[in-house]
Amino acid sequence: MGIKRVGRETWAVARRILTELIRRQRSLAFWGFFPVSILLLIGMILTGRTDLTIPEAFEQAAVAALVGSGFFFSGVGGTVSTIVAEREQGTLKRLFLSPMSGLSYFLGIFLAYILVATAQVVLVAGVAAYLGARYHGNVLLGLLLFALTVAGYVGAGFILGTQLARRTDDVNALVAAVGLPFVIIGGTFLPTTLFPENLLAVAKYTPVYHMNQGLLGVAIQGYSWQEVGENLGYLAVFTGVMVIGGWLSYLQMVQRERQL
Repeated sequence: MGIKRVGRETWAVARRILTELIRRQRSLAFWGFFPVSILLLIGMILTGRTDLTIPEAFEQAAVAALVGSGFFFSGVGGTVSTIVAEREQGTLKRLFLSPMSGLSYFLGIFLAYILVATAQVVLVAGVAAYLGARYHGNVLLGLLLFALTVAGYVGAGFILGTQLARRTDDVNALVAAVGLPFVIIGGTFLPTTLFPENLLAVAKYTPVYHMNQGLLGVAIQGYSWQEVGENLGYLAVFTGVMVIGGWLSYLQMVQRERQL
């Protein structure tokens, strides 16, 4: 199986998923509106209740809006909903009859939601920049943290979508029940400086905490590779586990579908 063939098939899967999202429109509209609304809400709260200037407030709000609402609901929720819908529509069974490889299908879903997340970054960053926010850190380091965050979320979406979600009705309840507590305890909507010591100790073991701290440190404080080394290392391990777990969960789902 050549790399070029996998690349073509991966792009074909991603393009099909994006075309379906564009055709439905509502999902993309919500995934655009939601992080922007969170950006504006958090930015206004920080401006009114802290000593931060408007640009400083929206610099912090941009990271929270992307990590806690944009990437989470598109990466996890979108992946879960796509897998469930593909299974219900019989797409996976048609895949077995086609020459397309399972790896290409797996990578295609990853690519589709990485592109959605990229569009969310452009949208939120554009609104934040209009309000005076600026990016202060290393671009390559920021891109690496972005890639690890999105890949980790999509990998988690594969695990949840293949192991726990059986019907379309399960998607929202599953994502909310499993993900929202981690998003909140990770310091997305409330700063971790407000957490009591015991809760802060728990938060440091959650991936969302390291997503927030790493991206905030690089984007606002201009932290170096060494200064975000702990966050980067944690996210690298988390993302690796999620991607491998997502792949193994996908293979299990394929085997179940073959037997039906």
